[in-house]
Amino acid sequence: MLKTIFVAYIVIASSLTSAKAKDDGSHIQPGNYYPHVKMVTSMGDIIVELDRSRAPITVNNFLRYVDKRSYEDTIFHRIVPDFVVQGGGYDSNFLEKPSFGKIFNESGNGLKNVMYNITMARQSDPHSATRQFFFNMSNNDSLNPGKNWGYTAFGSVVEGYEVLDKMAAVKTNFDPKYGWSDVPVEQVILIKVMVLPPG
Repeated sequence: MLKTIFVAYIVIASSLTSAKAKDDGSHIQPGNYYPHVKMVTSMGDIIVELDRSRAPITVNNFLRYVDKRSYEDTIFHRIVPDFVVQGGGYDSNFLEKPSFGKIFNESGNGLKNVMYNITMARQSDPHSATRQFFFNMSNNDSLNPGKNWGYTAFGSVVEGYEVLDKMAAVKTNFDPKYGWSDVPVEQVILIKVMVLPPG
């Protein structure tokens, strides 16, 4: 009887450990080091190639939000011409979306914050990135690591450059309600994100 209970406990514990391990996004196309995602936005489609070989924690983290459909109907809330197009954190009512928690900063992976690369947004704490991301709309050398931690680039645009160019040109304003600068006057929506089949 005790042996049966012990075996059952091991099976349950193994299942829980396995489920927890798979919840980090690593189960999504696990053998694909360069998964592609398609972002359907209110201004057109963007296809991004993620680099899991250099930024595995960051890519897996991003993919689990995609897998949970958590980026659907979020907004690009911050657009600065010749700098960034940032989104992924708020819905159209400017309510913050829930996160899985902070991830380790992988900014020393060799990927740079150059034009059309995708990068994790964060606060002053270098390891505070959760779900927000931005597209570099210039070669943003100041965001690369040096004496201090940088911002983790984890992929690059392969289609839809013109869509990002249009986004970067939208009219923005200071939003007095939230105290934010560079908020698009007309919302730019991230309608959905999907992982494309490999190959």
